Order: sequence, then C-alpha cells, then structure tokens
Amino acid sequence: MKIVYMGTPAFAVPPLDVLHKSDHSVLACVTAPDRPAGRGRKLRSSDVKNYCLEHNIKILQPERLQNEAFINELKSLEADVFIVVAFRMLPEIIWRIPPKGTINLHASLLPEYRGAAPINWAIINGETRSGLTTFYINDKIDTGDILLQQEIIIDHDDNFGSLHDKMMFAGGDLLIRTIDNLDTIEGRTQDLSKGVSKPAPKLSRENTVIDWNNTAVEVHNHIKGLNPFPGAWTELRINGEPVQLKIFESEIADQNTESMPGAFRQINKNEVIVSCGSGSIKILKAQIQGKKAMTMAEILRGYGDSFSAGEFIL
Repeated sequence: MKIVYMGTPAFAVPPLDVLHKSDHSVLACVTAPDRPAGRGRKLRSSDVKNYCLEHNIKILQPERLQNEAFINELKSLEADVFIVVAFRMLPEIIWRIPPKGTINLHASLLPEYRGAAPINWAIINGETRSGLTTFYINDKIDTGDILLQQEIIIDHDDNFGSLHDKMMFAGGDLLIRTIDNLDTIEGRTQDLSKGVSKPAPKLSRENTVIDWNNTAVEVHNHIKGLNPFPGAWTELRINGEPVQLKIFESEIADQNTESMPGAFRQINKNEVIVSCGSGSIKILKAQIQGKKAMTMAEILRGYGDSFSAGEFIL
C-alpha cells in the first residue's frame, strides 16, 4: 500500500521504521514544524523528521493542518491510507482523503484509556496490563472502529518510561499486521454506551501533584506513572520558602508511621520516609527546583537539615 505517515515524537519512529522497511511504500511523513528548544533556543527537529532525513523520505511540516496548499499536496500523493502515531487531532477534511481510511495507533486497549496520556494513567492507576490498538479515525477522539489489538503486560517495576518503550517497539508489529490485512479485517465498533470508565486526560500541574492523603501504594504508582517525565511533584519549605520537589523514584516503606499525611523524616544518612494516608514511602530519587535530579543520598548531603523532619505542603 501507499502510505502517508503522521507522527512527531520518538514513540512514532520504530513503527515508521517497520513500515519503511516493509513491502509497503511510505510516500511522505507529516510532522511538527521545527521549534526552538534548550537554552540557546536553537531550532530542533522532531524525531520523525530526523528519521526521514536519514532515510530520504519526503517531509511535510504544516503550521496549520487546514492550510489549502498542504491539503492539496496530501491529495496529490494519492496514498491508499494515512497512518497516525502520536500526532495532532486531524480535521475531517484530512482524515477523509485516503480511500482506505486513516488509521491511528493508540497506546491502550480501547475503549479503556482514551485520551492524551494513556501510558501514564495505566501506571498511575496500578494496572497490570495495557496494550495497543489500531483503529479508524473518525470525528471524535479515540472512538473509531477497532481493527487489531495487542495486550502488553505491565510488570511490577515498570514506570512510564519502560512501558512507553515496550509499546514503542511493539507498535510496529501491530501496524504492519494491520496494513497487511487491512482488506480482510472487519472493524469492530467501540461500546460507547457506558462513557469513559478509565480516562487518560492530558497531564497538567493539577493532576501530577502528589496527594499525600492517598495510600502509599497509590502515591508510589503516581510517582512511577510520571517517571521520567514530567515527574510527580510536591512542595516543601526550605529556609522558610516553598520549593518544588519532583520525585522520580520511590518504594513502599517497611516502616508504618502514625504521622499526618505528608510528614517526613530522615531515617538515616541516605533515606527519607514520608507518611501517606495509609502506609508510607521512601524517596529514592528526586529533583529540587532549579537543580538536577539526584539520589536521596546526594540530596541529603546538601540539604540534610531541610529533610531531618518536616512536612510537605499539602
């Protein structure tokens, strides 16, 4: 089949690589425009663009998807199908172009975890399984007819980063099976009657803050689900001023304190234990605002007095 591929971040590169090396033809890739990044604010290309440059694949980078010239160029390619992996929501005028439809690869077992951050929320909610879904795009987010699905086990030690990588490399296999059999797969309508039982909303400052009133298991899962990005955060007072602390690694503590949720104490030169609504956790790796991420032992060497005893700001 002749394919136009749409994607931007690293997650979209392995599936693109599988398609590019297959018997199908990737005519072009649509990806985000170059954006300034870093301290020098130099223009940075997307991961998908970098792959295309290395493999001589045509690149399209529209600022506006509704741009008439861009839409005409898409039509002129005469692709059989569009493939979307980690890209923007498409207007109907685009997803209706290819005769065999526009297919999205989504990082959950739909209809569970519709939304922008399915991998994060599966970890945060303590799921033991997740998966990938290929489906036809329609006029609503993540609600089109399902083509194929692949279950992926979430291990006890998985965090967002490790589950992301599992799905990233499994995605190519599911996509190629979908495209190879597209003419014989019968799409399955999603059951929308019960609404979204397990949503996956976009991550924000409000839903990434740690709620110390939750159980130790819930707090630990929250931290894992946001590691390594964007990081679960809380605040403490250093020299009387509130300072943000991002926590990247933790473990359920053996000690069970009777302190108020958010209360913490240093239990030795390397460890800090924090009380939760039920149980407690140890902080293993964190980042004080304005500093690099460090182990708790490294932080205690520089800020020991601040962590000897106190409370996070709830």
